[in-house]
Amino acid sequence: MRKLAATSICLAGAFLYAQQDTTFSTGVKVVSVLATVRNAEGQIIKTLTKEDFRLAEDDRPQAIRYFSRETDLPLTLGLLVDTSMSQRRVLADESRASYKFLQQVMREDKDQAFVIHFDREIELLQDLTSSRKKLEESLKLLEVPDPQSWQQPRRFQAGTFFQFPGGGGRGGGRRGGAGGPANGGIHRAGGGTTLYDAVLLAANELMKQQTGRKALVILSDGVDNGSKVSLTEAIAAAQHADTLTYSILFSDAQAYGGALRARLGGGNQSATGKKVMQRISERTGGGFFEVSKSLSIDTAFAQLQEELRSQYSLGYTSDRLDAAAGFRHITLTAKQSGLIVQTRDGYFADK
Repeated sequence: MRKLAATSICLAGAFLYAQQDTTFSTGVKVVSVLATVRNAEGQIIKTLTKEDFRLAEDDRPQAIRYFSRETDLPLTLGLLVDTSMSQRRVLADESRASYKFLQQVMREDKDQAFVIHFDREIELLQDLTSSRKKLEESLKLLEVPDPQSWQQPRRFQAGTFFQFPGGGGRGGGRRGGAGGPANGGIHRAGGGTTLYDAVLLAANELMKQQTGRKALVILSDGVDNGSKVSLTEAIAAAQHADTLTYSILFSDAQAYGGALRARLGGGNQSATGKKVMQRISERTGGGFFEVSKSLSIDTAFAQLQEELRSQYSLGYTSDRLDAAAGFRHITLTAKQSGLIVQTRDGYFADK
C-alpha cells in the first residue's frame, strides 16, 4: 500500500503536467493542490491563470510548476450516506438526489464511485465501479435501522461490512470481498452514528489506493455518537489519502425530539453537527452545503457538480527537502482582491 499519497506523483496527473513542462521527471515529488475560486457573490471563477495565484508552504513561498484549468483527470467519488434514525424522514430524498448526481457527474469509462452507508454499523453497499446501474441498485438498499433491532447486528443481502483490526482498535480498517451476505461489522448496542469511523475507513481502505482526483461526499446531519476514532483522526485520514471531502448537511428539525433526543443525550445536536461537517470540508478542501427551504438537496448537488467541473489543478515541489516528515500547511490565495480560494489546508509529507 502506498503511503502519504499527497506527496506522491499521481500517474494520471503526471501525464497532464508533462504536457505543460517537458522537463517533468517522475523522480520528482509533487504536491498536488485542487482549488475552487469564488468572488464575493459566491460565483465560481473559471478564467484564472497560474500567474493569478500565490502559494506558500508553512509561510514559505513556493513556485507553482504545474497548472491546469478544467482538469480532465479521472474522478473517484465516494458517497457516504447517514442511515441513522435521525435521517429516517429525509433518506428517500437523499437516495433519489444522489443517483441523479452520480448520473450527471460520472463519465463513462473514466470515473468511478462507491457507496457506503453508516449508522451504528458501516457497510460498503457498492465497491468502486463505473456502472451507474450498480450504483443505483446500491442506493435502493439504503434504509434506517429498525429501533426494535438496536440490540442485534443487522444482516443485508449484499454488501461488505467494515471492521477495525482486532474488533476495537483505532487506525486503519479492513475490507472483505465484495458481494454475498454480510457476516459481521461494527456493531454498537443501543444505536449510534459512526460518521468519523466511516470517513476514516473510506479514506484508508478505498481512497488511499486511488490516483487522480478524489472526493468523498457526506450526506448527514453531522451528529456522531458512536465512532471509535475522533473527528481529528478522520480528517487526518482524508488528508493522508489526498481526498477532498464535501458535506451536504440534511437535517430533520424534528429528528431529535422526544424519546430519540433522550436516547442520544439531548443538547443542540443540529448546531453541533453543522460545525462538524463544516470543519471536515474546510480542512480537506471540499465544499459545505446546507439543505434548507432556500436550498434543496437537488440544488446542493448541482452546486457540488459545478465545483467538481470548475477546479484548478496546481502542482509544486517543496523547497523544504531537509524538513522533517509531518504535516505541512498550504496557503493558496488569489492575487486579485475579493476572490476566495477553497482548497485543503495542508498535507502530510514523507521523509
